[in-house]
Amino acid sequence: MRLGVLDVGSNTVHLLVVDAHPGARPLPAHSHKTELRLAQLLDGSGAIGPEGVESLIGVVQEALQAAEDKGVESVLPFATSAVREASNADDVLARVREETGVELTVLTGEEEARLTFLAVRRWYGWSAGKLLVLDIGGGSLEIAYGMDEEPERAVSLPLGAGRLTAGWLPGDPPDPADIRALRRHVRAEIARTVGEFSRFGAPDHVVATSKTFKQLARLAGAARSAEGLYVQRELKRGSLEAWVPQLAGMTAAQRADLPGVSEGRAGQLLAGALVAEGAMDLFGVENLEVCPWALREGVILRRLDHMVSFEEAPALKRGRKRTPAEQGRERAKGSHTIG
Repeated sequence: MRLGVLDVGSNTVHLLVVDAHPGARPLPAHSHKTELRLAQLLDGSGAIGPEGVESLIGVVQEALQAAEDKGVESVLPFATSAVREASNADDVLARVREETGVELTVLTGEEEARLTFLAVRRWYGWSAGKLLVLDIGGGSLEIAYGMDEEPERAVSLPLGAGRLTAGWLPGDPPDPADIRALRRHVRAEIARTVGEFSRFGAPDHVVATSKTFKQLARLAGAARSAEGLYVQRELKRGSLEAWVPQLAGMTAAQRADLPGVSEGRAGQLLAGALVAEGAMDLFGVENLEVCPWALREGVILRRLDHMVSFEEAPALKRGRKRTPAEQGRERAKGSHTIG
C-alpha cells in the first residue's frame, strides 16, 4: 500500500510518501516539506500564537492535498516536541482536527527515541550488535541504546538545535560569551544521562540520524545526498571539533554557503554542532555513522508491524493464506484514510 507519514516537527512539517508492505523495506515515492519553525513561534507563555496555528493548519491542508495527489491510501500523522511542549497544545490539536480532519498523535520524547532506534536497527540489522543512537531535532536530542529492536534505555533532552538557537544565541554571528554559556549548558544536560547508559557497556556501533548530523558529516567530507542512501557516511569527532570554532565565527548567511548546508538550517547549525560535539565527547565517541532512516521510517515500520500482528496472524491461525480481496478489505478497515 502507499502510506504517508505526516511529521509536524519543530522545524518543518514533512510529508513522506512511501510504497510499503509487511516484510519489505519502505520505498520512498514522494516528499513534501514546508519550513514552519514552530519551535520559534512560541510566545512568552510558551503558547503557539494565532498566526502560528493558522500557518500550521494551512501547511497540514497542503500536505493532505499532496498526499491525495500521490494516491496515498493512509496517512500517519504525528507531532513532536514543539507541539508537545506548547502550553496550548490541546487547543492547537483541536483546531487542527476541526479544520483539517487530522488527528495528530503527539509522541513523547521517549517514543521518538524508541521509534528512531527501531528504524536504525532495521537499517543496520542484527549483526550490528549493540547500538547507541543519537538524534538532534529542532526541539530535542534523543539518545537510545540496545541490541534488540526495543532499546534498553531511551531518553529525550531539551537540546534541539532550533530551541537552543532561539534561547541562547540571539546574535548573528553569536557573541562568544553566549556560545560558551550554551556549551556549558549542553554538556551539563548530557552529562546527567551518561551514567544511565554507561552501565550497559560500550556499544558496537554509534549511529546518528537527523538533518543536523547529515549536514555536519557533509562539512567533514561525507558524500553528498545525491550519491544515494547506501553510501556510508561518517562523522569523526576530530573533524567536528575543528569545524565548531569556524561555525562560531560565521553569520547564518555565510554558513548557508557551505557545502550541504541549507539556508533554512544555517542559523541553527552552530547550536546543533555544539550538541553533537558534546554528546560525542561525553559518550567517548571518536567516530559515528550517519543513518538515512530516522523517526518517520520508524513510524512506518511500526505500522507495518501492526499490520502483520492484526492481519496476518489470524489468517495463519486459520491455516490458510488470505486472498488479495480479503487483504484489501482488511487493510481498508484498519487504515486511517485521508479526510
